[in-house]
Amino acid sequence: MTIINEQFTVNTVGNTDIIDITKQVQNCVYKTELKDALVCVSIQGSTSAVTTIEYENGLVQDLREALERIVPSGQDYHHDEIWHDGNGYAHIRSALMGSSVCIALKDGLLNLGTWQQIILMDFDNKPRSRNVTVQIIS
Repeated sequence: MTIINEQFTVNTVGNTDIIDITKQVQNCVYKTELKDALVCVSIQGSTSAVTTIEYENGLVQDLREALERIVPSGQDYHHDEIWHDGNGYAHIRSALMGSSVCIALKDGLLNLGTWQQIILMDFDNKPRSRNVTVQIIS
């Protein structure tokens, strides 16, 4: 078994910033010249997440609004009572969405649907530099 680790950084504006990182992940995979493998994309940080979605403006806005309904940013959270940083909602959103996604690599291509992209979500209440790890297992 071969394990290859690649990494890249994405600068975000926070506040449920949603960024398409599909091309960056594909570039990591292309460096390997592998045809069949498992590609795991993960993000460091407890106020961010990685998943897949159809990355188009309407759906991106729908996702932001759904997360605001499920975990409102204007609520009081016990985390904020302890740390006084106002980002308790960001930690909960991150936990619900997850910090990683695994995608099959088939014939050298990420096995994504026509309208499916890999996205990074930053829920923190300030801009951040996020480190994304792409682990390729063959």
